[in-house]
Amino acid sequence: MLKAIYPGSFDPVTNGHLDIIKRASVLADTLIVGVCGNPNKKSLLSVDERLELLKEVTKDLRNVEVMRVDGMLGEFAKKVGAEVIVRGIRDISDFADEFQRAIINKQLTGDVETIFLAASPENITLSSSAVREILAFNGNLDMFVSEAVKNKLVEKIEREG
Repeated sequence: MLKAIYPGSFDPVTNGHLDIIKRASVLADTLIVGVCGNPNKKSLLSVDERLELLKEVTKDLRNVEVMRVDGMLGEFAKKVGAEVIVRGIRDISDFADEFQRAIINKQLTGDVETIFLAASPENITLSSSAVREILAFNGNLDMFVSEAVKNKLVEKIEREG
């Protein structure tokens, strides 16, 4: 039984993230989508809001679990018994960053492998930061996020400004 983790900040979860989740869920018996806080970034959504949205958009994927990741990813992987870390890559700069992280995680864990899934062509330019920017200018989010995510983002902006 292969258990994998797909970690990220998911601020917010995009159609690109969902594509990787769906494709990775076919490769693993259990896929844990790990929501990480990033102290170096100012977040639009709280970790709890991101967890809630990910649970909503993955509810039809029976082998997908959504969990909060506190601390180092390698330690989390060992704690949950994951053998593989899944990372999505859009371009060569993503690969360079993710390759370095993969080596560090391998050094720290000894036995957790990283696999890379290339973004689907329609998601090559998609990022959470692009979605946040489009949202800031009241742009159309329909082709970038699910309806549930769009509604949550619009509600949050209307509520908090």
